[in-house]
Amino acid sequence: MKRLLSAILLTTLALACSDRQRETGRANEADRKMNAFVDSVLRQMTLKEKIGQLNLVSIGFDVTGPVVSENVEEKIKAGLVGGVFNTYTPIAVKKLQEMAVNETRLGIPLLFGFDVIHGHRTIFPQPLGLAASWDLEAIERSARIAAIEASADGLNWVFSPMVDICRDPRWGRISEGAGEDPYLGSRIAEAMVRGYQGIDLAAPNTVMACVKHFALYGAAEAGRDYNPADMGDRTMFDIYLPPYKAAIDAGAASVMTSFNEINGVPATASRWLNTELL
Repeated sequence: MKRLLSAILLTTLALACSDRQRETGRANEADRKMNAFVDSVLRQMTLKEKIGQLNLVSIGFDVTGPVVSENVEEKIKAGLVGGVFNTYTPIAVKKLQEMAVNETRLGIPLLFGFDVIHGHRTIFPQPLGLAASWDLEAIERSARIAAIEASADGLNWVFSPMVDICRDPRWGRISEGAGEDPYLGSRIAEAMVRGYQGIDLAAPNTVMACVKHFALYGAAEAGRDYNPADMGDRTMFDIYLPPYKAAIDAGAASVMTSFNEINGVPATASRWLNTELL
């Protein structure tokens, strides 16, 4: 009897391992095909078109910042736009997407992004309020609902979660984050990424998360927005950086740099921050 049970167990384990190997093989093959496709497109692109893919234009219903991009249609048709900020609804998105796919040389689709911070159509409590609940399941669910609504509205990219640790209540954006605790902030970062992206970003009801603001944006001097952050390694790595790492480890598909200087170097221009650390 023991031999029979052992044989059954070994057979079951072998079949399970075989299934996992097949799944891994299919995933690796899909990655290989995607990488080959991306490489083929890159080889066809001019330098100007590559730079254009880094261009995020702002048009639509809301404006974050003082400038609304001009001549957007002309730039899209010339292949000089990679993404659109502040445009949503299926009708508005379809018009621009068809332009990018059908009227440009390479037909590269646009990304459509929006500040979905604590809900899209359904509005949930501010992130600081959600954090105070310590209810990670509910927080993940709020992100899942936001993803379903945002994707149905033509969006595929949300500028959330904001995971900046802040210990200065004077900072004007403190309500957008999880507060002062790196452990709680890290767990919420993971939950939000899972909620937005689900288990398959190819699914029509998922959106790409964007963890922000990398890094130390909540440590601005005197709580004044965009002010520099001067910080030693111990405080940086023990307190302020863990939520960013948690979000990235959870699979966050994009990262937004912060708008301030870190120890004298602008975050957007810091090779150490964006290449070596990230």
